[in-house]
This record gives sequence, structure tokens and C-alpha cells, in this order.
Amino acid sequence: MSHLRFTTRQLAAFVEVSRVRSFREAGEHLNLSSSAVSQLVADLEAAVGLRLFDRTTRSVSLSPAGREFLPSALSVLKHLQLAQTAVDDISNRAAGVVRIAAPLILASLVLPATIQAYTRDRPKVVIRIRDASVDNLVDMVSNADADLAIGSDYPNQGDVVRTALFKSPWVLWCSPAHPLATGEGLTWAQLREFPLVVAGRDYERTLALTHADSLSTQKIIPVDIVDNISTALGLAAMGDVATLAPAYVGILARKFGLVMRPISKPADTRQVCIYHTNNRAVSPVAEGFRQYLIRRLQDNDRFGLDGIWESSDS
Repeated sequence: MSHLRFTTRQLAAFVEVSRVRSFREAGEHLNLSSSAVSQLVADLEAAVGLRLFDRTTRSVSLSPAGREFLPSALSVLKHLQLAQTAVDDISNRAAGVVRIAAPLILASLVLPATIQAYTRDRPKVVIRIRDASVDNLVDMVSNADADLAIGSDYPNQGDVVRTALFKSPWVLWCSPAHPLATGEGLTWAQLREFPLVVAGRDYERTLALTHADSLSTQKIIPVDIVDNISTALGLAAMGDVATLAPAYVGILARKFGLVMRPISKPADTRQVCIYHTNNRAVSPVAEGFRQYLIRRLQDNDRFGLDGIWESSDS
């Protein structure tokens, strides 16, 4: 691009004088003296090599060249204002696209309400949910397939770091007709006597930390491992098997008619975290949403034993 011969201040002075037909009044609107406005217009005319105004002692009017130049000047100032607005939106985290990866429960029943609350006053922010398995969340952030991810706790890995959001106890979900649906406190030892279905292999890593000292013959071995929690809950609803899952899946589990049984001796919890990368800059809009999620889910811990999420305004 060749060097511009005029400035935005000169264009603004020209446009304002053309609008009010007075250097004095234009100066009042621009917070300048009339002589300063006159000088800006004179400098613009010298730069473009055209007389833009016809001046008399009593009036100022656009010259033929000025009338032709005016639409271009207005267009330049408009686009500059749009550019400034875009910069302000980015700086204020009010515009842009955020991609967040999450497993089924969080993606379908927690994030939509959170996104709605966040974007209510930020109509230029677009947040796109990326469905993901629990095991793939960290990789999606590391590979730049997602800006953020929310899911169960994994140790910091390479360029991906985590922030804890909330904890939810591991519980048993079963049909009301299941033998374990009633009775006093439920223990891990009792579970070994009944067929269990689990979703993914996250339970193996989490529960192994609690039961690391157990003999292999005492460990809970599920009869099936499925990919999606909805499949595990659907199988449990048939009554022949039960499923192990964190309490917060109650958002969906109760829709299958399942009941929840807390497990003790020892109690175990799942830590849910939000993940982002530290080897590339997180966009301002993604960082804004990340901080909002942290505040919303840390300060409003609604994943207790009932596992029911109650949406709220931001």
C-alpha cells in the first residue's frame, strides 16, 4: 500500500464541515477551534490536490470535487470505526468464537445453560461445543482442536494445564427394582457381588487410586465397558445391571428412572477440571469464558449428592 497523503483527523474535519456547512460549528462538535478545523481542511486539500469547498465570507459549500470525494471519506471513517469497535470487542472479550470440548453430560446438560447465561449480554460471542470422550479431552486442547475442555481430572500433561472446578462423588446408579436400590450404607465390597457396567475407562484410573492396596481378587471388574454414559444408564434402567458414575450424571440418570446410592468405606470423588494450553496464547474471548466457567462452577457448586444442576443467570 502506498503511503497515505492525508490523516483521519483531516477526513473527520472535512466530513463535519460538509455536514454543518460551517468551520465554527464543526469546531464546536470536534472540540477544536475554527482555525484548527480550517487548517485541517486546507491540509487535506493540499494533500489530495483538490479544492473541496467553495468558500465565501458568508457560506461554505462543497465543491464538485468535494461532493465526489465525500462518499469515500465517509466510507473510510466508517470502516475505521468498525475496526476500532472490533478491537474494543476483542479487548473486552465481547466478540469471537470459542471451541470447548466436553463429554456427553457436561456437553448436553450443563454447558448449554452456562453458554446461554454468558452470551445473553455478549451477542457477538459464539461458543461451539465439541463432543468428546473423557479420554480425548486433553489431546483436543493440545492439538488445537479445542480452545478449552471441561471434564474429569487428568494430571498436567506437557502444554495443557488444568484448573479444578468442582468435585462429585462416585455413586451407584441402579433401577428401583435392583437389589442394591435399598438398604443401609453401601460399600465397595458389596458391589463385587453384582454385575456392573461403566462408561469409558476413567473409573479405572480414578478408583485405582482409592483401592490401590486391594488384592486383584477384590477389585471391581465390570461386565461391560461402553463408550457413552447414556448407554450405561440405559442398561442399568433394565434392572439386570447397575452402573458406577459420578453423582452429577443424575441430571440424566433420573430421566432413566434410576436411583442413586452413595458408596462409602471409603468414599471416592471425581474432580472435574477445565483445561487450556500454555504454549500458545488463549484468545481474549476464550479466556473470558474460561474465567466465567471457573467462577460459575466453583462459586456455585451444585453437583452435590443429588446431582441436579440448577441453571442461573450470570
